[in-house]
Order: sequence, then structure tokens, then C-alpha cells
Amino acid sequence: MRVAGRPALATCIGLLGGATLAAALVCTDVARSAPRHRSAALELGAADAWPAPNENQAGTREAPGDAMSSRSVSRLHRVWRFVLPEEPTYSGVVASTPLVLAGTVYVETLNSNVYALSAHNGRLEWTRRFNRMSGGPNGLAAGYGRLYGVTNTAVFALDRRTGRVLWSRRVTTASAPLDIAPAVADGLVIIGTSAQQPGTKGSLMALDAWTGRVVWRRGTIRGAWAHPKLASGGGVWWTPTVDATGGLWVGTANPLPWGGTRSLPNGGAYRGAARYTDSLLALSVRTGDLRWNDQVTPHDVRDYDFTLPPMLARTGGRELVIGAGKAGRVIAWNRVTRSRVWTAVVGRHLNDSGPLPSLPVTVCPGLLGGVLTPMAIARGRVFVPVVNLCMRGSAVGYEPLAAVDPARGRGELLALDAATGRRLWKRSLSSPDFGCATAAGDAVFTSTYTGRVYAFDQRTGSTLWTVQEPAGINGCPAIAGNLLVVPAGAEPSTMSTPNPVIDAYETGPGA
Repeated sequence: MRVAGRPALATCIGLLGGATLAAALVCTDVARSAPRHRSAALELGAADAWPAPNENQAGTREAPGDAMSSRSVSRLHRVWRFVLPEEPTYSGVVASTPLVLAGTVYVETLNSNVYALSAHNGRLEWTRRFNRMSGGPNGLAAGYGRLYGVTNTAVFALDRRTGRVLWSRRVTTASAPLDIAPAVADGLVIIGTSAQQPGTKGSLMALDAWTGRVVWRRGTIRGAWAHPKLASGGGVWWTPTVDATGGLWVGTANPLPWGGTRSLPNGGAYRGAARYTDSLLALSVRTGDLRWNDQVTPHDVRDYDFTLPPMLARTGGRELVIGAGKAGRVIAWNRVTRSRVWTAVVGRHLNDSGPLPSLPVTVCPGLLGGVLTPMAIARGRVFVPVVNLCMRGSAVGYEPLAAVDPARGRGELLALDAATGRRLWKRSLSSPDFGCATAAGDAVFTSTYTGRVYAFDQRTGSTLWTVQEPAGINGCPAIAGNLLVVPAGAEPSTMSTPNPVIDAYETGPGA
């Protein structure tokens, strides 16, 4: 969930006021990375590892190997627990996906602190504390023997063995913060800003993985806002994905203020389509150049961002990219023809299109509804975590976000046919599904805001296993071999004394 010195390449920052996405907002250092970057291993594909925020560069959230399956998940039992010694932010203590590499679990909290834990017994190996609060989800990515992450204003690289800071580069200000786990590809660390403060715009940038030098920077808004001092948005809230041809796939967020104001109702601060908000962007990894885009919700007045990691897959004989967001719509594109293949509407919908009325009405999905956390794709099925949480909104604004209790919402996990978007099954959950979808073997995992973890059969949706965590969950699990690592760090109102932890479960003998 969200809350609310000088940057590198300050001249590029200055350009972010009004040039177009297709032209002047790219600031490229012509001195390219050394060739060794392209030949170095990214450590992807190991059956006993989870090395990237969504397991792989394609964003599928499918664990490799078959150690976890519908036959084995019933034997899952907790083998260790690490209690996170931190004070919670608005979104809790941890909202990211842990990494698992070479016998170590790595996790970054919402205070931008990094913990390295033994995957065998949960023992603390090292800690790197930045103490910089983030709206989240935050998180880490591994590559070239290093760990990469962000604070609210800087990108950093750590020595994976010791936690030593190898480089840290400040690239933005607190008014347009960093909140995502990076993508690592082709010798670059790719991140984006969230841009929620009035007068700001989202941006993407790539840094040299060895030195932290900014290689390119691009804004995510085309042209100027109608009222530049009031409007904002177009940020990047989840990790981009990368294909084998050097394509970079990004989902962008909504314009602000949602609803509107009394003097500028129904999004008057950002008249017109407000491109490229609520869009799928296809860019070049190496240069940041825009290849093509498709806007899902033009002139969005309901906070219907389209920011989830686009998933890349080949199915039905087509190369697809599949995205979703808070509008409660899952969309698949043909990556070759750039045309939409199918759209699936998920969750509850009410007063969800067109201008908002002058008097408040119930809007579904609300500001914390729709598809809020990453999906998974495996074996020809797309698994979609859904939040059904409505809010009151009008042409002049919404009820205060801070006054909304997420625990009053409900959740769903759906399976869709990846080739057609047809619904295969749905499981209703008693609490919002902020816990992503994660596929392993023929099982799929998810979790709820009130701390319940589930494993379902991918084919039928039947429950295979469930467990209750001691805190709420708005982060995502990682699966490495027969090890399931669950971050539980939210504080739902239904829990009197939540205990933020990292829990590890195994299907084999206990530790």
C-alpha cells in the first residue's frame, strides 16, 4: 500500500518540467558501460534461488523447479522465524519480496534497512541500516554478485557477503521519491520515482551497475500539466520487466489529485488524457527510448493506476505482455503487433467510469482496491490477487485515505486462461489480498492483509494448505526449492499486538 542535497545529473532534473516523453526527457551519458557487464551472470534460473523481485526478468513470479507442488505443500511447516526489530511506517514494517540466494535470505524493510539471514536457520548474518522511510513496497534485486536497492532518494549497491556499501547515488528528492525494487539487466540498475507531491512528475532512470553513474533518465509524462503547481503523478510503483531483445516494460500510475478540487473538479488540474499516466510503456533498456505505449485509463479521476509489473509470456502461439492495476482490469497485448488481445474485468465495480458526480457516491474499486499487488503466470494460467474495497468519491475529491480501514475490505484470487482471459476459477477471501500471487509447481500461493497464507491447486483452486502469521501481510512470498519465505509486517486493525516477522517454511524435515 502507499502513503504518502542535489540529485545526480541536475541538468536532467531541470528538464522534467515540460518536454515530451518521446524527445527531450532523455538524458543519456554517451560513455557506455564496459563490455564485461553484458557477459556477467545475473544468477537467474536456479531451482533453489529467488534472485529478483518477481523471480525473473519477465516478472512471472513462477518459482523454477518442482520441489514445491500440490503433493508436497501439505507438509509445509515453519523451520525458523526472524522478528524484525523496527518501528512500523504507515504501511507496516515490510512490504517487499525477499530474495533467496546461495543459502541466504535478503530482505529490505520500509525503513530502507537490509537484513541478511541464513536460509537454513534464520540467523542474522549482517544488517545495513539506512533508516529512510519509504511508502513502499521497496525491495532488493541481485546481480553481478551484488545487491541493489533504494532509499527514498538514493540507489545503492551492497556487497552480498558483508553488506558493505559499494556505491550510493542520490538521484531524486523527497518530493518525488523512490519506492520500488530495481530491475537489473544488461549492466544497468533500472528504477523509477513515484511523484505524489503537487508539481512533480514520475520518471525512470538507469544507473551503471558497477559505478552508480546515471546512464539515462526519462520522464513518464508527455507535455505539461494544465496546472503545473497542483497536478502530479505518472509514477512507477513496481519493478519493470525486461525481455530477451532489450525491451523494457513499465506500468505507470494515475494523475493527481484524484477526483479533483472545488475550483478544478473532475481532474481539471490535468486536463485532457494526461499521457502517459495509467499506461503500458515499452522502452529500450539501453537508452530509455520509447518504442510504443497504450494508455488504459485516459484522464483518470479515480486513482486507477496501471503500475503492476508487466508479465511476459508466450502462450497461444503469441508473445504476450500482461498487465493490471487498480481499475480492476487485466489486459493482454500482443508484443509483436502491439494490439490488445483480451481484457478481463475482475473484482467489484460500481461508478467506475466517466466523470464523477458533484455529490459523493460509492466507487468500486476504491483507492486501495482492484489489482494492487503483482500477479503470477504459470502453465497457461494467470493468477490475479484482487482487493474489493470501495470508497466514497466525488468530482471534488475522495474521503481521506488515512480514514479508510483496509481491514473492512475483502479479497479474491482468480485464475484466468492466459490465451483468452477466460475465468477458470475464483476463491473468495475474507480479507484484502495484498499478498501477490506466487506460482510453484502446480500450486499457487497468496496471502491476506490479516495474515493468512494460502496455497491453492492451480488447476482447480482447491485449498492445499493454509497458515496464520502473527502480523498482517502486504508483501510477497519467495520460494526457493522447498523453502517458502513469508514477510509479515503489516498492522491490521483486527490485530491487537501484531509481531512483524520473516517466517520460513519447508516441505522436508524440520530444522
